[in-house]
Amino acid sequence: MPVSVWPGNRESPEAMYLARTMSHPLQALIVDDEEFARENLGMLIADYCPEVMVTGKASGAAEARRLIEELNPQIVFLDIMMPGEDGFALLKSMEGRSFQVIFTTAFREYALKALRESAVDYLEKPIDIDELRAAVDKAAQRIAEKKSSGVTEDRISRILTEIAQNNSVEKTIIPTRDGFAVVRNGDIIHLEASENYTTLFCSGGKKYVSSKSIRTFEDKLDPTMFMRVHKSHIINFTQHLREFSRGEGSVAVMSDGARIPVARRKLQEFLDRLGQIS
Repeated sequence: MPVSVWPGNRESPEAMYLARTMSHPLQALIVDDEEFARENLGMLIADYCPEVMVTGKASGAAEARRLIEELNPQIVFLDIMMPGEDGFALLKSMEGRSFQVIFTTAFREYALKALRESAVDYLEKPIDIDELRAAVDKAAQRIAEKKSSGVTEDRISRILTEIAQNNSVEKTIIPTRDGFAVVRNGDIIHLEASENYTTLFCSGGKKYVSSKSIRTFEDKLDPTMFMRVHKSHIINFTQHLREFSRGEGSVAVMSDGARIPVARRKLQEFLDRLGQIS
C-alpha cells in the first residue's frame, strides 16, 4: 500500500530549504573580541545547530570585514561591544550586506529593551540553548524565503538612540582597549580628552581609557549632572565638584583632588549653575 505524503510539507520552501541545509549547512561567522566567547558559541552551534557550520571567527571589526568578504557567510553572530569599532559601526560600514545578523550581548535592562523594541535578533550572554536554536531557526527561515536582514540602518539608529537616552540615566558603557566597562554615572568624577582617546576618572581611584571621543561621551551623559567646562574636560558637576578657585585661573577642584581648568567661554555658564545649587 503506497504511503501518502502531505504535499504541503514536501513543497514548503522552508521545509525544502532546511532539508538541503542538512547536506549543505548554512555558513556562519562569529565576531567577538573575547576568545572564550568565540569558542563557547562555536561549541554550542556545533552541538545544537547541525544545520549551521562555523567557517570563520573574528576578534574585531577589521578582521570580520575581511572574513565577510572572503567567506561570504549567510549568518553573522556579532558582538555589540568591541574595542575600537563596535558591532553597530561594523554594520554601518558595510553597504548592501546580504547576511543575517544575530547580535550577541552581555548587556541587560535598557540595551536589551532597545534590541527587543527594534525587533532584531539577539542572544544574551551567557547564551541559552533554546534561544540560540530559535534565533538560528528564524535566520534560516529568512534565508529560505530570501528575505533581507532585519537589521536596517533605521533600526540601528533607533537602538543607538534608545541606549543613549537610557544610558544617561544611570550607567555609562565605556569601550576600552580590553573590552568594555559599565560604570554608574555617579561614580564618574571627570573625563579628560587626549588626542583620540578619553580617560574617565572614577571613584575609588579607578581609571578607564576609551577610544571614544570626549564628544561621544558628552552626547550621552546626563547634562543635568555633567558639564563640559573645557574643550578637553567634562566634570560631574552635581556630585563631585568640591571647590572653585580663581587663584590660579578658573579651576574646578574635584573630589579626587583633580584641578580642572574652566575655559573663559564656559565660565559664566559654570557660575550660573553653581549659583543654582548653592
